[in-house]
Amino acid sequence: MKRKRRWTKAWLVILAAIVALAGCGGPAEDPEPEPMPEPEPQVVQTPVEPEPEPEPEPVYPYVYPLTGIGTEELLEERPLLMLIENHRDARPQSGLIDADIVYEILAEGEITRFAAVFHSEKPEVIGPIRSLRPYYAQIGEAVDALIVHAGYSPAALEYVQKKKLDHFDEIYNAGAYFWRSKERKAPHNLYTSTELIRKGMGDKKVRSEWHAPAAIPFAAKDAVITGETAETVLVEYYVGYKVEYVYDAGKGTFLRHMAGSPHLDKESGEQIEAANVMIIKTSHRVLDDVGRREVNIYGPGEGWLVQQGKAREIEWKLVDGLIRPYINGEEVALVPGKTWVQVISPNLKVTFSAKEGESSTAS
Repeated sequence: MKRKRRWTKAWLVILAAIVALAGCGGPAEDPEPEPMPEPEPQVVQTPVEPEPEPEPEPVYPYVYPLTGIGTEELLEERPLLMLIENHRDARPQSGLIDADIVYEILAEGEITRFAAVFHSEKPEVIGPIRSLRPYYAQIGEAVDALIVHAGYSPAALEYVQKKKLDHFDEIYNAGAYFWRSKERKAPHNLYTSTELIRKGMGDKKVRSEWHAPAAIPFAAKDAVITGETAETVLVEYYVGYKVEYVYDAGKGTFLRHMAGSPHLDKESGEQIEAANVMIIKTSHRVLDDVGRREVNIYGPGEGWLVQQGKAREIEWKLVDGLIRPYINGEEVALVPGKTWVQVISPNLKVTFSAKEGESSTAS
């Protein structure tokens, strides 16, 4: 019996030890949670707009015959050649900015006058209109234009009658298609418009279909012109009539200056521009004590063609309706746009220069 009690005690001791050991371990602790990784910052990307596709160059079915500019219309009506004065009291003129081709030629004494050919554009105000001279009539005749003027010299009247040229004269046969402006004093206040003159042609049954001259060759848009630097061009008519062209590379045209100031259009206030400037030397002969002249506009003669800030020596002559430039016998292409032709006597001075001031006198 004693032995059994000893075993019981022993078992109790062992059991107590086991319990004690279990108590010493304490309750099982939950493991530390793993730290969550910090979220990556989200970069919100603004969607990049794709570069817009360059708009394709419009393709036109036709070009204006005297400027080479593309158009949707087939233009077959006759041009209008208008005599516009250049007296200081006539400036700024109206409508010159819209002419396709402008010829500037000495009239009487030291005064120049413009023969402006209107075809592709239709300005609502053109003027001041002044009188006709034979060489202006010859230019109009060559291009088959209706000639618009106010009076004429005796030689011009004789020429028009002899050649039976279509012409509108405000004084003698077409006064209803002109008006006098109250803003200026006569004779510097006579104006007309392409709409009025075209109406007059219909009223008087004057031919409107154009006997067009041979086509003008025009250079490609990306053509590169070479030659002597001519970023400024100075044509020295007489005091008060000096003409300067300054090349604008951004526009690809020459901005015209008259007597030291920008040559502006009265109606829009914009400066007159030219893609081509042709300077032609030719004989001038004074006919009378008034100073009227005889000017050879047929050629051939020498001169310069100025395009894209470059000048080239040319031979010129009136062929197939227009004064055209030639180099080595080949007609030179014009840059699409408006053309100004400066007709000068051989003794007048022409200077080409870079904008920085380096210059070379051409004549």
